Amino acid sequence: MPRSGEQARSRLQEAAITLYGRNGYDATTTAEIAAAAGVTERTFFRHFADKREVLFGGESVMRESLTAAIAEVSGTPAPLAILRAAFRTVVPYLESHRPLSEPRSRIIAETPALRERELAKAANMVEVVAEALTARGIPARRARLTAEVGMATIGEAIRLWRNDSASDLDECITRSFDDLKALCTEPDAFGEAL
Repeated sequence: MPRSGEQARSRLQEAAITLYGRNGYDATTTAEIAAAAGVTERTFFRHFADKREVLFGGESVMRESLTAAIAEVSGTPAPLAILRAAFRTVVPYLESHRPLSEPRSRIIAETPALRERELAKAANMVEVVAEALTARGIPARRARLTAEVGMATIGEAIRLWRNDSASDLDECITRSFDDLKALCTEPDAFGEAL
């Protein structure tokens, strides 16, 4: 039996990903996940609202961490520079969850209901980031655009990192933001389409 709440939560996530990978998301029950993790089904529901949420359990940590990191970036850098710095602060958290990242992504990609949930969670995260930028005094429209572009950029960095087991997430973030900067500063980047 796991001794701490965090330990139980981690074991539930690992068990769910293993069972979803082996049996499929739809065929796996919360009772099976709990049994595989060595806890009761009641314990499962203390940690997760349903069997979808076991795959999205880190969202609240990310939301709180990014909100705090955006507020704590010193000075008055440009909005994308704020996000770049804020995203780099969550690298240790993401790296600690790396072993589950690839199988989790595969399960979500294979399950339409989970893809829909992931899109909703991503949209919510854009809102959280936009609000945090607005709280720094960035006009709402610009904060929203920055949040959308920034979340797409961190998404690309995470894909790069996930697809190369030897890669470093911090370097992937730097590379993705550098690519974004190069894209926006190319001659005729905003010119007429050919």
